[in-house]
Amino acid sequence: MNNHPYDRSPRDNKREQSQSRGQPINEQIRYPRMQLILDDGQNLGVVTRAEALAKAQLAHLDLVIIAEQGSEGVPVAKIMDYGKAMYAKKKKQAQAKKHAKVIQIKEIKLRPKIGEHDFQTKINQAVGFLQEGMRLKITLMFRGREMAMQQARGVEMFDRIQKALEEAGIQHLAMEKEVRMGPAWTRMYYIKK
Repeated sequence: MNNHPYDRSPRDNKREQSQSRGQPINEQIRYPRMQLILDDGQNLGVVTRAEALAKAQLAHLDLVIIAEQGSEGVPVAKIMDYGKAMYAKKKKQAQAKKHAKVIQIKEIKLRPKIGEHDFQTKINQAVGFLQEGMRLKITLMFRGREMAMQQARGVEMFDRIQKALEEAGIQHLAMEKEVRMGPAWTRMYYIKK
């Protein structure tokens, strides 16, 4: 293998990329013996490194370690087109990511001394979020003297919020969790299906 960057073949570049990912291919494989699987799926059993490399070069494909420890106590290697396999793997991951359901959490922050109009605006936002299928995090913030009546005012405010949401047409509302940390009191809501 030449050291000059212009004298490298595409297969050499592929080897360097795989080495950076940590998966040994072709000459990077240092195991003296391995279980070999051909590109058509045929299992040849345990062969030497030289035999496996020769079969891979004869097929114009790559020798790739697919398992560090096989059933026979030796690593398992497969003859395959490494670039094509990596491309298929990336496509499969992208497809899985595209179909994954993302749960969005929207947060609304309130204070105990909120005005009626501001309260209605926050409730309208909450209704919109819940109807879109998002989870809703409502945080009630207390400051100064409000902290002395935190328990009573907190329960009163959350009851008021729940009643307002039910009046706005939100049915089957469920509380997921409740957290109290210092001046903040948070409840997480979602609509039960």
